[in-house]
Amino acid sequence: MGKALGASVYAASTDRQNPDPNLVTRQVNDMKVSFLLNGEAVEVNTSPTQTLLDWLRIERGLTGTKEGCNEGDCGACSVIVTDQASKRALNACILFMPQLHGKAVRTVEGISGHNGQLHPVQQAMVDHHGSQCGFCTPGFIASMAAGHANGRTDHDDVVAGNLCRCTGYAPIIRAADAAENAPVPTWMTEPTPPTGPAPFAPETLYALAAWYAANPDATVIAGATDVGLWVTKQLRELDSVVFLNRCADLQKTSVTDDTITFGAGVTMQDVHQTLRDHHPSYAEMVRRYGSEQVRGAATIGGNIANGSPIGDNPPALIALGATLHLRHDQVERSIPIEDFFIAYGKQDRAKGELVTGVTLPKSAPALRVYKLSKRFDQDISAVCGAFNVTVTDGIVAEARIAFGGMAGTPHRAPAVEGALTGQPWTNATIIAAAAKFADDYTPMSDMRASASYRQEVAANMLHRYFAELAGEAVNVLEVQP
Repeated sequence: MGKALGASVYAASTDRQNPDPNLVTRQVNDMKVSFLLNGEAVEVNTSPTQTLLDWLRIERGLTGTKEGCNEGDCGACSVIVTDQASKRALNACILFMPQLHGKAVRTVEGISGHNGQLHPVQQAMVDHHGSQCGFCTPGFIASMAAGHANGRTDHDDVVAGNLCRCTGYAPIIRAADAAENAPVPTWMTEPTPPTGPAPFAPETLYALAAWYAANPDATVIAGATDVGLWVTKQLRELDSVVFLNRCADLQKTSVTDDTITFGAGVTMQDVHQTLRDHHPSYAEMVRRYGSEQVRGAATIGGNIANGSPIGDNPPALIALGATLHLRHDQVERSIPIEDFFIAYGKQDRAKGELVTGVTLPKSAPALRVYKLSKRFDQDISAVCGAFNVTVTDGIVAEARIAFGGMAGTPHRAPAVEGALTGQPWTNATIIAAAAKFADDYTPMSDMRASASYRQEVAANMLHRYFAELAGEAVNVLEVQP
């Protein structure tokens, strides 16, 4: 089934590039990148891991874009990146120059007009006193201008990835509200430049898979929200790389009567848009996944393929019984996603094999996903639990429960599931089943939570699930004193 699905959904382009296995490696230190910068066409020879932030500040002298955390957390480096599909605020500090090929970039210097006319969000920030020290302001302006261009009114979400330590968010949100109905300035609408193929970024799955099979030790870069930190924080040298952001075959979402299939290159922002209509609880968790800037770059395939024990997608996908699709050269295979995670740092993926997509049921009314983190927005989970229990005539017919943050891999809770299955769906059953979490997980203590706290949280999430399905208010954003 998986192979046929992969063939139908991710059929290689008829324009099958004939990849030279050494092509990307030869050009690793001399990648030619063409894009628009504040409306001006530029062509740059760059290394594969030069960040846009460093290039802007050092090579172009555009110092309005700030460096704060250098890991995509504070938003001070936010810029607007436009391609044929979208206009998004992204973190320049972990955005590699080759990812910009064929796109348009606007920094804070290009958000105002050529004659000094302020963008509506800039004027509103002045009018509503939205800036004090001003260090964070360029990033806020970029995020707000991108949201304004897209007609966004969920301003709390739009600026959740921008940190302000002195002004406070109230005047910034008032400024965003005030600018809502202003027209988008003409200078903010621009075509993306026509560009030829980029040898460091294959445009078809056929070419990508062939190249990666021939270069299995290369680093595969999708959104760079994880790999970017290897460079900026761990100071790694990445010799051989390949970028996935131009591979259209991986950026497709297919919705049938029964299933949803996300290509591995679909961004978490686009995953969120699809999930909202079909899996609202999962979608609400994704709304807290990173930030607007991170979701605009991060991909669902990258979040799965890195095998992190605290990745937020795998618990939900395991609870849904999702199927993972992989490809080595021209050979495709599909496996239950729960079988992909073998041990900490080890996945069922051969060298040179790509994650190409994931298929999940279109409907699962009983699915609930709970993310616990120290910050509500833009934080790594201490515990992420996903519950999908089928109750028939008051008896539990099937239970799929999965957690991240409780072990070296995301995985199911078989003892808890066994204590539920075949039993009446009652509070007494929940109490008995909750005691079984100690049989399923031996979590560790770290800076995010102690082992005992994680065990208690997991049990509490099961109680929360039972209460929510009974119609009780359990969301902290909804519960009133």
